[in-house]
Order: sequence, then structure tokens, then C-alpha cells
Amino acid sequence: MSADDWLEQPDHHLLTLDDARYPPLLRDTPRPPAQLYVAGDPDVLSLPQLAIVGSRNATSGGLETAQQFAAFLADCGLTITSGLALGIDAAAHSGALATGGLTVAVLGTGPDAIYPPANAALAQQVQGNGALVSEHPPGTPVRRHRFPQRNRIIAGLSLGTLVVEAGLNSGSLITARYAGDFGREVFAIPGSIHNPLSKGCHQLIRQGAKLVEQAADIIEEIGLLARAMTPESRPDTERSVLTETAVPADPDHAQLLNHMGHDPVTIDGLARRSGLTAEELSSMLLILELQGRVEALPGGRFQQTIKMGHGMGQAQ
Repeated sequence: MSADDWLEQPDHHLLTLDDARYPPLLRDTPRPPAQLYVAGDPDVLSLPQLAIVGSRNATSGGLETAQQFAAFLADCGLTITSGLALGIDAAAHSGALATGGLTVAVLGTGPDAIYPPANAALAQQVQGNGALVSEHPPGTPVRRHRFPQRNRIIAGLSLGTLVVEAGLNSGSLITARYAGDFGREVFAIPGSIHNPLSKGCHQLIRQGAKLVEQAADIIEEIGLLARAMTPESRPDTERSVLTETAVPADPDHAQLLNHMGHDPVTIDGLARRSGLTAEELSSMLLILELQGRVEALPGGRFQQTIKMGHGMGQAQ
């Protein structure tokens, strides 16, 4: 497909460096792409973004962590940016979409060639709730060398990059290196010393990346910058948090916290107090723990955290 034919389709755009819609953070990087092919909403590219990247062969725990962090941070008003790859990338996009947030996928192919094909349906969702972006014209095929190149765009669009799981040879470390070179924040989630997919994150932390245990760690670092970038007139910024006490309100969760009181309690004890099943409670407690409002204690007990206003989600 020619570029002209592609651009004639709805919601397809070409942004050049002198276009007012060209994302300013990316423009400020060394040798920014001369052009961006965008399928979706080009204005999303100028909103505050956090890149979430990691291994294509992630563990189930890593996938869950990526999805939960993305969901929570998207609900806080950050646009989640990644590379549409299998594994952590796909989990990050899916997490943002699950909460109705915005997400951006940067492609290593032309905008008309979705790779991997298994993520074609996900790409359609991203286009409808954010944007697909490529520096390559339509018709550009898959080539291995183009994926490290697209990583500089992921880092360049974003205020910071969060690496969830990565081996020592992971392409995610390339994204993190670009973020550092661009003067952006680099975050990494630590893991088990026995997990080879934690070694890349541990290396980043040793090199100065910020260790992340909860989403509040990210908000504290980039919240002020994100608020400065957010247009007050944009409707979806009403949900934007980027504030210290931003925790999605849920009356069921509030009621559960009332049942908990302030002393440690088991799930069985909560079941008796609330009338909820153990399965329902486990799901709700996981969300509250992610938000930093509840902490798990030894012996299968749970307790409300002391600083109720400052937790933003803990890594699982």
C-alpha cells in the first residue's frame, strides 16, 4: 500500500517535525524521526506518557504485574506506551485498555503491518483508544534491526520508562538506555534472584534506575511533570490523578476497608464480617494491596496500611 492510499483512510495521519501535533518530548530528543505515521488520535502523543516494557517471554507474575501497574497508572491519567510485542508489552497495553485508559503502541514496521500478527486485535483496540505510531511508511516489512530503532521512540515519547521483567540481553534494556540518554526517568521492578528475567532489572537498579515497589514511586517522580503537560481542556484529564491521593474510588472497596478495621484479619474473618466469598475477597484485597491501601502480613492476614493517602500499588 502506498503512503497516499494509507493516508486516505479514516484516522490516519502523517506528522512532520514542523507539525504542531508532533509530540514535543520526542522532538526534543537527538535526531527525532522526521515523520510519524499515526493511526488513531495524534493528540494522544502529546499527553504525559509512561513506557512499560519487558520480556516477550515473561512469567505469569510479570504479566500480572505489568497489567496491574498499567491499569492503575492509566486510571491515574498517564498514557501507557509500549511496543505491541508479546509478553510485557501486550500486558501493558491490555492493562491500560481494561480500565478505559489511553495507550500508544510504537511499531517497528510500517503502520499497515502489525507484528506480531497474534496482536492484530489488540492493535485495533489500541488504535481506538490511543494511537499506533511508526516512523516507517506503509509497506515497510518486519526487519530485526528496526525494533531497537523503535525503542528510542518509545523512550522519547515518555516521561519515564518502567522495566517489569528483562533478561540481560533484553531489548527492553535498550529502551531504558535511551530513556537515560534522553534525561528521562528509568524505573525497574526487582524480582527473585533465581529468576533470570530479574537480572536485567537488577542491573538497571545497580546502574541508578529507581527501584519500584508500588506505583506511588512512579507518580512521585513524574507527577509534577505530567500535570504540567496535561491540557486542562481535555475531557479525560478529569480522571487524571497525578496527585498524591489519587486512588480510584470504589464503594465496595471502601466497605471492605470498614469491615477490616485497623487490626490484622484473615480472609476467613473478613468473610464472616462481610458475607463475601473467599474468592471475591482475594480479588478485592489484591486490588487494595496494589493501591497501597492494604498490606499482606505473615500467616495469611491483612491489615490496612497506615498512610492511607500515599499508596499507589505494590508490585506482586
